[in-house]
Amino acid sequence: MKNKVGISLLILLLGSTWYFLLKEVNGGLFGYFSLILTLFLVIIGFIIFLENRDPAHTIAWLVVFGAFPIIGFMFYFLFGRNFRKDRIFRKKYFLDKQSFVKIDSEAELNYRKFKEMEEHPQKLFSLAQRLGNSPISFTTETRILTNGEETFSNIIQELKKAKHHIHLEYYIVRDDHIGGVLKDVLIQKVREGVKVRFIYDAVGSWKLARSYIYELRNVGVEIVAFGPLRLPLLNNKFNFRNHRKIIVIDGSVGFMGGLNIGDEYLGRNPNFGFWRDTHLMVKGEAVRTLQLIFLQDWYYSTDHSFLSDEYLQTSLPLHHEHGGVQMIAGGPDSEWTIIKSIFFKMITSAEESVWIASPYFVPDDDIFQALKVAALSGLDVRLLVPKNPDKRIVFHASRTYFPEMLAAGVRIFQYNEGFMHSKIVIVDHQLASIGTTNMDMRSFHLNFEVNAFLYRTESTQHLVNDFLEDIKVSQEVNIDEFTKRNMGLKILESTCRLLSPLL
Repeated sequence: MKNKVGISLLILLLGSTWYFLLKEVNGGLFGYFSLILTLFLVIIGFIIFLENRDPAHTIAWLVVFGAFPIIGFMFYFLFGRNFRKDRIFRKKYFLDKQSFVKIDSEAELNYRKFKEMEEHPQKLFSLAQRLGNSPISFTTETRILTNGEETFSNIIQELKKAKHHIHLEYYIVRDDHIGGVLKDVLIQKVREGVKVRFIYDAVGSWKLARSYIYELRNVGVEIVAFGPLRLPLLNNKFNFRNHRKIIVIDGSVGFMGGLNIGDEYLGRNPNFGFWRDTHLMVKGEAVRTLQLIFLQDWYYSTDHSFLSDEYLQTSLPLHHEHGGVQMIAGGPDSEWTIIKSIFFKMITSAEESVWIASPYFVPDDDIFQALKVAALSGLDVRLLVPKNPDKRIVFHASRTYFPEMLAAGVRIFQYNEGFMHSKIVIVDHQLASIGTTNMDMRSFHLNFEVNAFLYRTESTQHLVNDFLEDIKVSQEVNIDEFTKRNMGLKILESTCRLLSPLL
């Protein structure tokens, strides 16, 4: 309680000081404006500490409010509002949980194979099932798709085979070459009688041409925006974005991973050059979980439910067994920070190695400490990140974590062949995660994400091999050289780290 009172008084003091200075200098209407602004800042500050945020978030907001009140005020309304999160998504959370219960009673094969797992992966998948309400499957076939050419060629090929329905959910959709190819295929499938439903994120796809949407809608594609923003500054949902990338075809084939719909993912953007990314094709039992995630998001966006056997029938078991596959959705509607908690468990239960590839590395204290302790314990801990940025604040902020990690024994590699966008965690060469979740606080706490967790599958070994190939074209960070960065760059990086909790 004392901390809350102290924070409140500090905000009040900073805001009041700003107000009186402005009034003394300007007086008149500007003085009244500064008074109103001060009152707003005090109210916002009170809301922030009532939310019991991480201290780093709280301090960052206080500094911005105190030094740049107007900018801080705008930033808060765009990126900072977490209040009423539970109320906004409470209905979605309970409906999602009830829906997952329907599929959490699978064949005895899954139960038997689960009991045969080693102790630490068994505990991990138990945690994932408890947090994400999603069962593990041993009759699901997965295939790693490396980069855009392989990913989009397989997606288009499978879309053309659709007979009953196509469900798509993406953060970014662009009206460019690959976006046009996708649009043409969807239009053709609708004309063939296939039902097509499409969710795009209103913020991630804000540049998507209305003509693109209208053309799809006019031929019968049901296309909706997730979290539409009519008044962005007054919209409680602005900060909570749908970062998922999901395709489900006839309930039997699914795709998920790191690639959105855009030409840059094919390496056609000269600003990025070659785009290194990873996607996953799924066949069999676990596709139903992807289907359920999509249908839940569809219901949230439209109030129309399709949670029926027509869409949720169990896919026929494959003729041979595969390793364990578990699809996990996470987001601000969850009771727990699901995917972050699973990452933490993966790192802390590792016995030999932890390999991570992430384009955006701004971890919270839990993950940061877990990685350092793992390296200090003698484990082979490696981090693969881009050498060149696409989001400069996050890029520079990530570099402030390097000195401590290098000192602890973490090996850090910067990818040289273009832009690295893969989101991979590999533990002990046996357990892996692939999906949409970045190793940053936005993915952990604010975005709707989806990840596949793989245990002793052929895809797991494929990810290991790809990681080793990526290391070959990367430059390892040397601690002595890295600490010699000029002071201006260090100040920039520290400033970006201070701002990173706000974004």
